[in-house]
Order: sequence, then structure tokens, then C-alpha cells
Amino acid sequence: MKDALKHPRLYAVPLYLLLAAGSASAQEAARYGPNPTLPEPSRGLLPDMRVPKPAEWGDTLPTVPDGYTITAIATDLQIPRQTLVLPNGDILVAEGSGGNAPQLKPKDFIAGYIKSQGNTAVESGNRLTLLRDENGDGTYQQSVFAEDLNAPYGLALVDNNLYVASQDALVRFDYEEGQTQASGPPEVITQLPAEINHHWTKAMTASADGEFLYVGIGSNSNITERGMEAEVDRAEIWEIDADTGMHRPYATGLRNPTAMAIQPGTEQLWTVVNERDELGPDLVPDYLTTVQEGGFYGWPYSYWGQHVDPRVRPQDPEKVESAIAPDYSLGSHVAPLGLAFSTPEMGDEFAEGVFIGEHGSWNRADPVGYKVVFVPFSNGQPSGDPIDFVSGFLTDDGRTRGRPVGVTIDPDGALIIADDLTNAIWRVTPDSP
Repeated sequence: MKDALKHPRLYAVPLYLLLAAGSASAQEAARYGPNPTLPEPSRGLLPDMRVPKPAEWGDTLPTVPDGYTITAIATDLQIPRQTLVLPNGDILVAEGSGGNAPQLKPKDFIAGYIKSQGNTAVESGNRLTLLRDENGDGTYQQSVFAEDLNAPYGLALVDNNLYVASQDALVRFDYEEGQTQASGPPEVITQLPAEINHHWTKAMTASADGEFLYVGIGSNSNITERGMEAEVDRAEIWEIDADTGMHRPYATGLRNPTAMAIQPGTEQLWTVVNERDELGPDLVPDYLTTVQEGGFYGWPYSYWGQHVDPRVRPQDPEKVESAIAPDYSLGSHVAPLGLAFSTPEMGDEFAEGVFIGEHGSWNRADPVGYKVVFVPFSNGQPSGDPIDFVSGFLTDDGRTRGRPVGVTIDPDGALIIADDLTNAIWRVTPDSP
């Protein structure tokens, strides 16, 4: 474990860290939930930009609640992003990194450099890795299921069809239960918007009946700096016919929808969204929300409903008036990249709600995120503040050991977490099944 989780090639710029992960203070609590406190925008010549230096785990493990155990079931991966648990318990891991957006201003060069210091130095895998526990002892073997993909991210299995949302296309593999390697190259179902690809990740989930796939397509800028022409077909969730590839915008105005899930027992689509930057450390809240068919969620004209973003020209009061306020604030700049509904097998306290992987901030002086949180639900809706479920990624001296991305629940009630800084997959299990 000690050797597997080292990062000797990682470097970072200095960080001034005042807060570590932990329970929210009363002031912080106002940032969460359906009615967060929104301060006035705060803009300067340069935004606050801080990324923690990477650190080694050594003999340390992430912190989980009493009654749970965490282990690294895969290491030495090549930028794991999202995972999919297959019917026989195998785990597929999408590995890679994409994007080709040119820098626009000196600020962009500075921000790009700073953000890069919080990323792994490992090269993009552009592949799917399969993890298999042969005898149920918790030890997983790693093998390559498919390679030569273009920054794969979203994963979904419908019957015998394995769908992969890469940064430029939705593709399909034939899949038979127990298969360890793709039988051939994938079939392209439809092309996805890929020009510039400022936000390149293509999150995906399947509808409850498997007829449609929902794919998140992030904006091509923070706040239309490249012009509205660059935002055609961006900041949207597409509904795609799984058989034909025919598609339409299902919802719009979502700056960067990075993970999606269907609520169990319903056909309701939920997503987490990374909101806009450079309006201050406490704006704009990243959020968890239901996705309404035909709904508009504000970007770029407004945030959290009708709060107008003064940077956008020209304004569009009619669009602002139609903007839907999200269901639940996760706090600003936490960068949610994973979403999974819990199951009763996770234990009574965490049986009803969602787990969210928070990749962590860059646009504030005091880092936030860098953990996996649980948002409790009651009667099908969020009903309390986020609870730290997996933390300890931030160290006391202001470094970070890992950055959570995708989260998935396996049938045994274990939480699977992709960590694209450690380049590992973590598995959290209840001690008493």
C-alpha cells in the first residue's frame, strides 16, 4: 500500500490553507441546501487561485465513519474518472483526460498552470480497465478491457450493450456477462460536441427503461468569453435514443453537468453541476438538482434562478425569468464530479440519499471539497446538510493526497470511488453487512 500510492513526480505551487475537511460551521451551513445564502459578487483583477500540493498517503488511509472500512482495490491506474459495476460484480473504470481549449488571456495561462499543479503527472490512459474479484476476498485483478479511446468518461450498460461517452462521441460495445475484453472496436452511436472542449467530460446515465441515454455536455468557457457561437449545443444535457443515436436537448443552461443518476423507484433524472467561477470564494454554489424536461437552469445569464450575472453581454431578461433554481446547494467551488444513489445495504444512517465525489476547488484561497459527501434524503428529496463520508484527502499542512471523482454503489453495499490524483480505486464497505 505504501509504495503503490506514492506520487514522486507531482509538484504544486504554494498554498495558504486555513481549513481542513471536517464538519461544517454554522456559517458554512448557510451555503448548503435549497436556500443558500448568496453574497454579493466579488471580483478583482485576478481571482483567488490556490491548489494544494500533492502528498503521499504513506501508511495513512482516507477517513470513513465508524463501522466502515476503506481499501484501495486498484492502483497505478492512468487517471481513473468514472466506474461502472457490472452484473457479475466486475468493475469497469474509464481512464483518461481530454480537452483542447486554447488559453484566452494572461489570467488563463496563470489559472491553467495553477490547476495543472493539482493534477497527476501520469499520462492519460484512454482506456477501460476491468477489475475482478475472483474469489470474493476483496482482492481485485486488473486487466485492460478496451483501449485507444478518446478520453472516455460516462459509462452505462443496457442489456448487452455497453455505452461509453468519450469526449467526442457516444460509442457502443457488445457485452456478455463475464467478458474480460472487448470483442472488437466500438460502434459510434452519435458524435458529441467536441470543438474546443473547454469542459470535455461527457457524463452519462441511462433512463430507467434503457430506451434513452442522458449525456452532459459542459460549456466552452467560464462565462461566454469565447462568444455565444462557441456555446452552440453546450451547457446542456442531451437525451439520446440508445438504438439510433437520434438526440435532442433535454435541459439547457447547465454550465457543466459532470455526473448523473436516475433515482431508484422513479424515472427522475438528477445531476450535479459545476457552476461558474471568478465571482468570489462563496459564489456560485455548485449544486445537486432534479432535471426537468425542457428546463433552463440559468447559464450564462443568471445563477441560482434569477440572480443576473453582470458579466454577460447582451443580457436576456426573458431567459432569466424562465431560469429554474436548483434543488440543493453543495457550496461554492467544491467541484462535484460523482453522483450515486445509496441503497439499504450501505447501512441505516446512509441508506437513503446520494453520495457525491467532490474533486476540490481551485478558485478560492481556502480549499473546499476534496472529499466524498453524503446528502441525506427524506421522501425522495434532500433533507439535511452534507455529511463527510470519505475525507482525509487534505492534510494538516495544506496538501492533498487525492481527488475523488466518480462514485458508484455495488450490489453488496460498497461505495466505489475513483481518485484521479492517487490513480486508485477505493472501496468502502460496512463492517457489518
